[in-house]
Formats: sequence, structure tokens, C-alpha cells
Amino acid sequence: MRMKLALITGASAGIGAATAAELAGLGYSLLLVARRKERLSILQDQLQTSYPNLQVWTESLDITNHGAVVDFFKKYEPQLKSLELLLNNAGLAKGADKVQDGLWADWDVMIETNVKGLLSVTRQALPFLLANKKGHIVNIGSVAGRWIYPGGAVYCASKFAVRALTEGLRMDLLGKNIRVTNIEPGMVHTEFSRVRFSDQTKADQVYAGMKPLTAADIAETIAWVVSRPSHVNIQELVIYPTDQASVRDVSRTE
Repeated sequence: MRMKLALITGASAGIGAATAAELAGLGYSLLLVARRKERLSILQDQLQTSYPNLQVWTESLDITNHGAVVDFFKKYEPQLKSLELLLNNAGLAKGADKVQDGLWADWDVMIETNVKGLLSVTRQALPFLLANKKGHIVNIGSVAGRWIYPGGAVYCASKFAVRALTEGLRMDLLGKNIRVTNIEPGMVHTEFSRVRFSDQTKADQVYAGMKPLTAADIAETIAWVVSRPSHVNIQELVIYPTDQASVRDVSRTE
């Protein structure tokens, strides 16, 4: 049977790692990339223990380095000839300052990763999907790509860009048998807030007194989306925890 390959960015933890496990269960071979090679190696061992026949490759890759992205696609060209799914999961937020107080370095890393990194990987993946005359691109956006909140202007802008790029891709690829989906989660308990604040205590406060979504919740959602019949495209999917009604409205216990 022909191999079907899923390429996942930001695969070393959180939603990326959880989705890798879900896709392995659906029969995908996996090409997993992230900056942390050691975490990828641990994940690879865990996956191959659970699925002894699983084909999985891992590579340390910084998607903000376009030259490295190009080299990566050349290196894995034999595997990528079977590419059927691209999960653009790599992304981050840095800081929560108002624009007048914001740090250029924080803005730069968000835009380089969330927008340009996604574009870099997608551009290199598209020739393989087009050659196969089928495929699916799933972008991990955010409710912050629909609704803005104070202190989140630049992060929100980067996720608005993801939403726009997803819609544009869907139009550009119309008639090519390639589905394009934007998954827009609310609060998910991953490393996201710790990366954002570089402070575990602040990160814990984000989820205090409420029950956020988990990486597994999003991974199960992605698995459902990609397993729809080929004529069905879930274009956008907003998913909140029950304790969250909007980007600003969260129910918390004392």
C-alpha cells in the first residue's frame, strides 16, 4: 500500500506531538520537525513503541531560516513524494505589552515564525502536494486571528495573517484537489503561555481556576478534520473550552 506522509512543524511538544500520535493511529507515516532535536528523538521512540511498524523521521529545523527550510525539503525529497498532509503547527506568542511598550524582538520572532515561517514551509511543500494531485494543508490559527484583545495586537495580527493566508491558499488551490483548513483554538494548556511570558508562575495564572483545552483535544479535532471524505473540506473550525466564551470572557472558580 502506498505510504501517506504527514509533515508536522512544531512537533516536539504540545499540539504537534499529540497530533503525531493521532495521525500514527490513522496510518500516516510521519516527518516531524522542530528546533529541539532531543525532544523529537524522545517522541520518535514513544511513537515507535506504540506503533512498531510506523515510519517516522525527525529533523531539527528552524522554520524562520528559509535557506534551512529549502535544504530540508531537498534532503527529504524521497519521503516527501508521498506527502498528503502538511500541519503548520509551529507558532508562538511573546510578551503581552501594549504597542507603545512592546519589544521589537518579540514582534520580530512572532512574525518570522507565525507568518513567514508558515509561508516558507508551505511554499516548499506545495509542489509535492500538487504533483500528487491531492492533499490537505492544516494551519493552526487562533481565536486571536478573529478577535483582538489588549496587549495582543501583534500576536493577533500574526494570526489574522494566518487566517488570510489560509483563505488565499484555498482560493489559489481551487480545482487542485487540495483541502485547506484553519483550526482556531481558544485557551489550550501547552507550553504556549510559558514561552510567552518566560515565567512559569505567570503561565500558570493564565489557566488558574478554569479548565482549558488540552493538546489532545486539538489533536483529536485535527484527526477528525483530515479523515473526512475527500470531497469534504472543513474550512474553519473555532474551538473553545466550555469555560471560555470569547478571547476576554473566561469563567474562573475562586
